[in-house]
Amino acid sequence: MAFTLSIGDQAPPFSLPATDGNQRSLADFAEASVLVVFFTCNHCPYVVNSDEHTRALVASLAGRGVQFVAINSNSANTYKEDDFEHMVTRMEEHGFPWVYLHDELQDVAKAYGALRTPHFFVFDRDRKLVYTGRSNDSPRDTSKATTAELADAIDDVLAGRPVRLPVTNPIGCNVKWDGKDAHWMPAEACDLV
Repeated sequence: MAFTLSIGDQAPPFSLPATDGNQRSLADFAEASVLVVFFTCNHCPYVVNSDEHTRALVASLAGRGVQFVAINSNSANTYKEDDFEHMVTRMEEHGFPWVYLHDELQDVAKAYGALRTPHFFVFDRDRKLVYTGRSNDSPRDTSKATTAELADAIDDVLAGRPVRLPVTNPIGCNVKWDGKDAHWMPAEACDLV
């Protein structure tokens, strides 16, 4: 079995604490026409340098039924700044327009097969996976991006078209797995394309 979800797979359920003090589950986002689940963290330069690009994408989709849900699965034992307290502080400082969830046990990262931060998963109305991978080809310096795969995928779904490029390799730091070296990845984890 592949480590990462395959196109057409159902979104795995989750119930995780959010930085706003609530417990949030997959069912909480049932109204969204498109659900974007992305694995992120507090410290990774690929995340930090692309957050404003992601914010702009969210803003451009306002009122179109697209919900973004960020999940931090990184072990705070690897990077203390990835703990829940720092997540709350980061959301207070930046006011990002997405829900930010903490996957302390890393079960959700394993269920989705998150490889890197950031790693995006786009689900249609039926919560079938229609896109997985990167947002663009230069998340560390979005001014140099020449592609927009995430935005393209969402546009395709909203227009009722098949996603033109459903799988790309995410670009970023690897997920920090608890009890492992900072650069360790599961043996079954691999490039998607």
